[in-house]
Amino acid sequence: MMRGSMSGARWISYSWAVLRVVPRVHLGSFVDVGVVVHARTAGFLGTRLVDDPAEPARRVPDLDAELLARYLRSWKGICEGEAASGRMALSPASERFHWLTAPRSDVLQSSPVHDGVCEDPARALDEMFAAYVGAR
Repeated sequence: MMRGSMSGARWISYSWAVLRVVPRVHLGSFVDVGVVVHARTAGFLGTRLVDDPAEPARRVPDLDAELLARYLRSWKGICEGEAASGRMALSPASERFHWLTAPRSDVLQSSPVHDGVCEDPARALDEMFAAYVGAR
């Protein structure tokens, strides 16, 4: 961790990615539906997803809405470490983050992982969600 030179703030490094729905993997087009942030030194792993169950269906009209909702619940459960989400959810936060953001050819994919610094990872998560997913 670094100290901010002017404000004395404690800077926390983090990694993040945008969660995308890729309805036609062979075409590569996608719709952003969430963000995940991992700040290892702060013990933070969080995700924020579109929360209206009908919203993903509006954004991706040709996809099975119930299937997509199940995928999103699973993603969130793994991120939050819910035992009901399977073995991966029981892994340490760093392993869960890397599993969630691993490249895959599936209807749910993440963007490349990016790095940043912030004072509050939860606030960074909210800001990135607003910037990349937000209300559309």
